[in-house]
Amino acid sequence: MFIKEVKDNLVHNIIPFWESLRDNQYGGYYGFYDFDLNLHKEATKGVILNSRILWFFTNAYTTLGDEECLDHANHAYQFLRDFCLDKEYGGVYWSMSYDGKPEDSTKHTYNQAFAIYALSSYYGATKNPEALKLAYGLFELVEAKCKDSVGYLEAFDRSFEPVDNEKLSENGLMASKTMNTLLHVFEAYTELYRVDGQEKVGSCLKWMLDQFAEVLFNPDRRILEVFFDENMKSLSDLNSYGHDIEASWLIDRGCEVLGDEAYTAKLRKVTDALREHILEEGFDGTSLNNECFKGEVDTTKIWWVEAESVLGYINGYQKDPSKKEYLDAAAKIWNFIKEFMIDKRRGSEWFYDLNKKGEPVSRREIVGPWKCPYHNGRMCFEVIKRNVDW
Repeated sequence: MFIKEVKDNLVHNIIPFWESLRDNQYGGYYGFYDFDLNLHKEATKGVILNSRILWFFTNAYTTLGDEECLDHANHAYQFLRDFCLDKEYGGVYWSMSYDGKPEDSTKHTYNQAFAIYALSSYYGATKNPEALKLAYGLFELVEAKCKDSVGYLEAFDRSFEPVDNEKLSENGLMASKTMNTLLHVFEAYTELYRVDGQEKVGSCLKWMLDQFAEVLFNPDRRILEVFFDENMKSLSDLNSYGHDIEASWLIDRGCEVLGDEAYTAKLRKVTDALREHILEEGFDGTSLNNECFKGEVDTTKIWWVEAESVLGYINGYQKDPSKKEYLDAAAKIWNFIKEFMIDKRRGSEWFYDLNKKGEPVSRREIVGPWKCPYHNGRMCFEVIKRNVDW
């Protein structure tokens, strides 16, 4: 029943919605769809959004074998290749105008990572050598320009001179390094290693796994620290429940792809602790809260947090089938998603966020620079592949 419900939502809701946002005039996909279901055809096209759409349609094709999804993936790839890559300084821009001109030329490590992630998946599905070459070009650039001896740097101008990391800082902080960027560089390199297996990528994965285990993980609190200064010293008392449950399965996946038993054993202690802690403190019995900052819990329900928590707890149950409470949590969160998070209005998808009563009081956009099909789409793909039902 669960798998059928998830697949039905993917096939009849998520995929058709994002197909409808294809821009056949200027390329890529439209960048903004407001709460009242108005499409803004001349809105900014975020490169993170379009990279995630490329990843989404590529994986919809590999999961379902749907040739229309492959056609959409090809369309997204052409936009990324032809417009989003800076031919002079390298890397992808932060955002494009609706007609494909650079709008924000900031180069952010997080953004480069999602382009690598998407291009790697696309190569895995199509064996297009150009896509793999582009992915490695971005990989080499990140390693050369965006990394120092203790971590991955964050934000740069067009020519890769450092600038303030305002795009991925919050809670009144200006972070030099973040857990969020490290996690998504790790995710991207995992996919690149999966499709091509070069040792230089594997070495980077091992380095990042050491970072997670020895620097970011706080064993006393069983959390990943979030914001850091240039020396990787934590800047805040923040527990991001969504990022921790997402990290728990992404780290497990990276270890599986890497195939190194020592790293698998080392990181399993971290991911087990993250899952257990979030179930105790982040799960409210029906869904996952957003975060806890200085002891104050933010009970907002965010689309990506709920999607990642379903997947994170299914993964935890598969790692240890004695943990029936993980499967129970996944089922309850899915029921919350079905009842509240999926927007029942015709021509919509999932709400961005809800209050704890399940009401979309913020009226956040249905599509925007961050609101995308990557988290909920990936949850659907993984549920289908993992074949865990109830």
